[in-house]
Amino acid sequence: MASMERTRSIWQLGSGQDRSYADVFLKYGVGLIGDGDAGQWTSERNDKEFKGGFVRRFASELNLGDIVLLRNGVSTICAVGIVVSGYKYLKQFDDVNGWDLQHARRIRWCRLPQDFDFGSPIFGSIPSRCSRTRNEEVISYAERFLQSPPMHWQSAPLPELPPEESALDEVPEVLRSVIALAQDLAPIYWDREGFGDLPTEHELVAHLVIPFLMALGWHQEQIAVEWRDIDVSVFSTLPRLPKNCAFIVEAKRLGDGIEYALDQAKGYVKKLKVPRDIVLTDGIRYQMYSCEDGFEPVAYANLTRLKQSASGLFTKMKRP
Repeated sequence: MASMERTRSIWQLGSGQDRSYADVFLKYGVGLIGDGDAGQWTSERNDKEFKGGFVRRFASELNLGDIVLLRNGVSTICAVGIVVSGYKYLKQFDDVNGWDLQHARRIRWCRLPQDFDFGSPIFGSIPSRCSRTRNEEVISYAERFLQSPPMHWQSAPLPELPPEESALDEVPEVLRSVIALAQDLAPIYWDREGFGDLPTEHELVAHLVIPFLMALGWHQEQIAVEWRDIDVSVFSTLPRLPKNCAFIVEAKRLGDGIEYALDQAKGYVKKLKVPRDIVLTDGIRYQMYSCEDGFEPVAYANLTRLKQSASGLFTKMKRP
């Protein structure tokens, strides 16, 4: 039988180690890559507009039927997929855990029962976001996987894409100043050459989180910083006791990924011995989790990329 290397290429695609979006890929049957805010790729556009050749490679060199290994480390993968569409620019993926990943391919994925570890940094010590692999061990693994049961996933229907959400029509007047501040600070923070190291959690709390809470109507005496090891605790009334806590806020540095702080925050709630909602934030993005719903996410807002659903987050976090 002819080698798969001769008939179709094998690619590795990163899934964002610090802010993993593998679940989004698998849920919607897509492979995504940034920088998406630069706009739709065309062959006439220069690689510099997309901060390198990754987008061009992803958009123009992957072929239908090519195999994609979804990488979640330098040596591990969590899924195997087959490319089933040409290049697409999907605006609904402009905020995936804070990343702009509008460059897309439809991919029919098979999630592995557990991550597969090749045992060495087979994709390189600093793997690229998307690249073709010619490593014989990887090719052999892909060949065996595609020929092994179960195989029904290779022809299963693709999941539906999420609808594109429109931008927020109007920012509440009380929030305009703090949102303008966040939109001004975000590009400054990310300019590593001009700004330096990313701001600490404490800086983000002082510069953005506290002003945001105050804009939502909470008074200084209702906002505690580092109370019982919690980054920020918001109280409906005084005294500042667990029974009077309205919700807690766990802050993370930009780039660390707020989604992975939930277990830590749930530990703080457990110590309070009263069920309370949790807000995770990096100062820019805010995700609320409901204690009544098993800490499922119930509201989200990215202050630099406001969508209609952000109003739900504002309502839930606002002082009654």
